[in-house]
Amino acid sequence: MSQPSVILATAGYDHTIRFWEAKSGRCYRTLQYPDSQVNRLEITPDKRFLAAAGNPHIRLFDVNSNSPQPVLSYDSHSNNVMAVGFQCDGNWMYSGSEDGTVKIWDLRAATCQREYESRAAVNTVVLHPNQTELISGDQNGNIRVWDLTANSCSCELVPEVDTAVRSLTVMWDGSMVVAANNHGTCYVWRLLKGTQTMTYFEPLHKLQAHDGYILKCLLSPEFCDPNRYLATASSDHTVKIWNVDGFSLERILTGHQRWVWDCVFSVDGAYLITASSDSSAKLWSMSSGEAIKTYQGHHKAVVCCALHDGAESSPS
Repeated sequence: MSQPSVILATAGYDHTIRFWEAKSGRCYRTLQYPDSQVNRLEITPDKRFLAAAGNPHIRLFDVNSNSPQPVLSYDSHSNNVMAVGFQCDGNWMYSGSEDGTVKIWDLRAATCQREYESRAAVNTVVLHPNQTELISGDQNGNIRVWDLTANSCSCELVPEVDTAVRSLTVMWDGSMVVAANNHGTCYVWRLLKGTQTMTYFEPLHKLQAHDGYILKCLLSPEFCDPNRYLATASSDHTVKIWNVDGFSLERILTGHQRWVWDCVFSVDGAYLITASSDSSAKLWSMSSGEAIKTYQGHHKAVVCCALHDGAESSPS
């Protein structure tokens, strides 16, 4: 099978993962995921594999194969896996689960190498661009930095007590982190480097972005510079695009009929893919704010999407 230059996949509650031709909107491959719903999708930096996080497993599928079976399974979580991602060279994978743990996995051996206890259901985990710190957010409102070099928690923050942190995102250059919560609020911090590897958070901005839940927040990628945006996807059926310089509202993406659960930028930040409970995914133009394409074929809520339209491996 020849490898598409753009890999776009969606999944959710109908127990399928679908691969799409981004431009035509045609679904060219459907994988069955019988065990559970799929909570999160992520494509490896080399574009070869797709990780699907369910309950309680993570399955790794070959992007370029016709095989319906996963290549590997990662099995030591005991509840919904809500976050999954990869180190930039693809050597290891990280995950976060409602079982209260953050785990690091050897990708090839499919073994759990490390485990960190958050003591509350983990909703979101991101890897700092320095590749040595994971940042997690949980249901009790805690944000924790896990220093992988020291193998310990180096920092704890609680922006709003007992308000679940739903989504975290870090600027590609490591200069900023945003946390979005169940009250529709985004907390923005500057990341300052201390004398050790510990990251210091300097409060920068508090943004009341939506009246409903924010289900995903995402900062724009490197090749979008000098423009820097924050996308916030919400239960109010919209995605809002904010200019990070001053956090002014640039545009509102309207068209989904139900909650918008996930979003991902194209490599140059010119497009955004969104996934919604209305059982569709959409492709939006960032310049016009218009939906260019709708991906239809799922029978239930689509809660996650993954896109890799860049070079085969992101630069270290």
